[in-house]
Amino acid sequence: MIESSDKIQNFWQQVEQTIDRLLTSESENQFENESLLLEYSKSLRSIDANLTFHFEREEGEGNVEMIFGCDGYPESITSVLTLVGAAPDIGGVRFVAFNNRYDPVPATVNFGDEQFQLDEFWFGYRVESGRYHLDIYMHDLPESLDMEPRIEAVMIYLDALIGEYDLMTRVSTLDWYDLPVDPVDYALQPLSELRNCFDQQRNLISPIGLTYH
Repeated sequence: MIESSDKIQNFWQQVEQTIDRLLTSESENQFENESLLLEYSKSLRSIDANLTFHFEREEGEGNVEMIFGCDGYPESITSVLTLVGAAPDIGGVRFVAFNNRYDPVPATVNFGDEQFQLDEFWFGYRVESGRYHLDIYMHDLPESLDMEPRIEAVMIYLDALIGEYDLMTRVSTLDWYDLPVDPVDYALQPLSELRNCFDQQRNLISPIGLTYH
């Protein structure tokens, strides 16, 4: 079996040899070389089954960013950091570990054919014994969350507001509730205020994994 370090080296050699082909396939900020994207995915899964990646372009004609994550699995954080730490220098491309905070935070998120507004969602939280517990509130929460597109929209917002790394390592639990008629009466806050609230508490929060309920 090839050791992980060898697989990482092989992956970066693959990227160095093929990235130009990928970049030339760009059309309307999308890369259309599907076969090459699948090759990258296969190579990453051989390193760690939870590794993910996507591309973004900085504003204007800026660098392309290849952003690596681990689909919310804290046990794979080290794999992401090790992978990006071994990245080569390639002109015009930046290799980034995890989705960073967005400035400004988008007011809307498109998911499939639906559009969701940031102001649709509220939150509550508590810090207990160094652990941060986050509750998300929305109207008409269904019993089953598996097919609820608003869940995915909120996860995009959470990445944008506090960053994927902090979401995985400093949020102990993430729970979902139906929004009450008057959320202020329940001391809830608009989701847009989460970043400021979280940052005020961050030094009190011990780094841990993420558990969904």
